[in-house]
Amino acid sequence: MPFSKMNTQRYSRTMCLWLILTMSLLLVSCQFPANVSTGKEMNQTAQNIQSLSPCPGTPNCVCSAYPDSKEFISPISYEGDSVAALNRIQEVIKGMTRTRVVTATNRYIHAEFTSLIFRFVDDVEILIEPEENVMHIRSASRVGRSDLGANRKRVEQIRALFEKG
Repeated sequence: MPFSKMNTQRYSRTMCLWLILTMSLLLVSCQFPANVSTGKEMNQTAQNIQSLSPCPGTPNCVCSAYPDSKEFISPISYEGDSVAALNRIQEVIKGMTRTRVVTATNRYIHAEFTSLIFRFVDDVEILIEPEENVMHIRSASRVGRSDLGANRKRVEQIRALFEKG
């Protein structure tokens, strides 16, 4: 009898581990769509950026360039010189944790923000409109569907730090 009880416990433990492994793999595979954009792809056209891309319609993206979309967030306003404003916002971004400025031109910044635990990378793009004295901003997760409001919070944090000066 003890032999069969030991086999049953071993079988139960093994099945439980397989179930956990299978569910983990399923969860991870749902987080990574086939058409994931990368910073390298975004960097290739930085010199020719005329507008920011719209959000894909998922809740893990916000963008100020499209006021009629549900992902809209207000652009960042500034006074004075556009080059100084762009330099200041670049310094704000560089001062934030787990960030890397990938591209910076005279009108455009692309930065990557990496999450602490799962190391997910989110892209932040800023395009300055000197004639309007605003910087349009887009923050989007590369993977998954929901970000629990992380991109919206990030943009508001960037705005607050920029306005603080």
